[in-house]
Amino acid sequence: MQKINDFLVMLDGYIGGHPWFVILLLGTGIFFTLYLKFPQFRYFRHAIDVVKGKYDHHLDVGDTSHFQALATALSGTVGTGNIAGVALAIHLGGPAALFWMLITAAIGMCTKFVEVAISHKYRDLLPDGTVSGGPMYYMKKRLNITTKNGKIIKIGVVMGAFFAAATVLSSFGTGSLPQINSISNSMFTTFGIKQIYTGAVLAVLLALIIIGGIKRIAAVTSRLVPAMAIFYFIGALFVIVTNYQNIIPSVISLFSTVFTGTAAVGGFMGASIAFAINRGVNRGLFSNESGQGSAPIAHSAARAPEPVSEGMVAILEPFIDTIIICTLTGLVILSSGVWTEKIENQFQTADMIFLNQVYDENIPEQKQLLVDFIKEGKTLPLFTGHIEIDQGKLITPLTLICSRSVAEDFTFYSNKDLFTGIIDVARGKWQPTTSSLSVTGKSLIHSAPLTTIAFERSFLGKWGRYIVSIGLLLFAFSTAISWSYYGDRALTYLAGPKFVIYYRIFFVIAFFIASFTDTTIIWSLSYITIAFMAVPNLIGLWILRKEIKSTIGEYWIGFSAKYPDDRMSKRYLKNGKL
Repeated sequence: MQKINDFLVMLDGYIGGHPWFVILLLGTGIFFTLYLKFPQFRYFRHAIDVVKGKYDHHLDVGDTSHFQALATALSGTVGTGNIAGVALAIHLGGPAALFWMLITAAIGMCTKFVEVAISHKYRDLLPDGTVSGGPMYYMKKRLNITTKNGKIIKIGVVMGAFFAAATVLSSFGTGSLPQINSISNSMFTTFGIKQIYTGAVLAVLLALIIIGGIKRIAAVTSRLVPAMAIFYFIGALFVIVTNYQNIIPSVISLFSTVFTGTAAVGGFMGASIAFAINRGVNRGLFSNESGQGSAPIAHSAARAPEPVSEGMVAILEPFIDTIIICTLTGLVILSSGVWTEKIENQFQTADMIFLNQVYDENIPEQKQLLVDFIKEGKTLPLFTGHIEIDQGKLITPLTLICSRSVAEDFTFYSNKDLFTGIIDVARGKWQPTTSSLSVTGKSLIHSAPLTTIAFERSFLGKWGRYIVSIGLLLFAFSTAISWSYYGDRALTYLAGPKFVIYYRIFFVIAFFIASFTDTTIIWSLSYITIAFMAVPNLIGLWILRKEIKSTIGEYWIGFSAKYPDDRMSKRYLKNGKL
């Protein structure tokens, strides 16, 4: 299994983890932002009016309201990335990484607008009266090629099938198995509830929700999403207000380090400009899923007479997910100051690097070598060989880097006993031969543990961890609900509705099993399937760019005729374009 995981990680390095993928995602968003003249800003207020139901009509076809579609799509994107992803971005890239997350979200608002509008336009009305939509439908209907002699080359059909298959796989990878694994581990750490019990209860709840289809899913998410957002917002506000003296410096740090990189401070060794951009963009795209093609599946179910009106609704999605919720998490972490502090924790093997000699952070010359190693990626001699350990402590003198910081006061354990023996290290990396071996000490921390500690740095004290745990539960569980629908519609496209019930049953069973088993390999697979979804979707958007623009124009012509006294109509009638 380890070899399979290593292969998937290597493969992802050439696909989703490679710069070309980020360039394609961002480049598409930037192109449409300029091509359509910043629709995410010009149409923002109109989008709010649409969500509020100002233009709804009882004869509109669909399964959900605009608000329910937005809530369902948001429940799929608001997840562990909003709690753990922001913390990881700041840990790796410093405050500037949060800035680039926000820029990515602003661009992603346009990408969401475009992909939802064109997907909604080509959705299918099924024989049972329900709606099925998503990028696979516009691919099948619009991306086939007709040759001069009239022969049809079904490229669009192939692209649609490829996208749908990747969506089914991603429904387990992105939306289900790692989510319940994160929830069950968090519940065990915080409340002492065994993982299997958490998995059993939530699997039953999940089954009751998703077997009812999109109408029940929409009914649940339309109540769950606002509730969990308000709960998390209030908790975050407590932390930020407690550390009010750090609010302005934290905001300033977002902008002051954008073009300079973050200098070494506390245990943080600094981050370059390029690294901050890379981490911020990467986490931003992961958080709001702009361009991935998942959200259009939920939005396609909305009751809307015009596809562009649902595209308007989608503009709000990255704004709420990333610009509001991720900013809250970022300000909590920055204002608390924990991102630069070394905290007592159990080290993750993947975060550990053994250097071949001892380096002292208090000696400027040696600290600079460490800064160059961590911040700039310059080489330092890595240890290879046997390390002797006696009563938990190293006999061999060397430096241990953990989570991009110099580890302090670390101790090796075998289960709960101090470890005595030999460990083997190759090129700085240690691969334990048994799961009973662990290392505990002081280092920087990242992901959900960093957010948890930050929430405790307020008058809430230890109660802060409960906000993170409950928030993680709600965010991750809602993600699983939405992704079950995405996989449901993708399978409907591939094989028809008769197999959907079997998919739902298997989805719930896998959800339960993942609550108490290792999902590392599933995470690695999900990174690849995300790219497999996004690439054909983005290519399709580029091909249909002219149709997308003309469809938007037709929307405003029809809208101004129907609502001549509306504020947006008056603007359109005045200058003939929007």
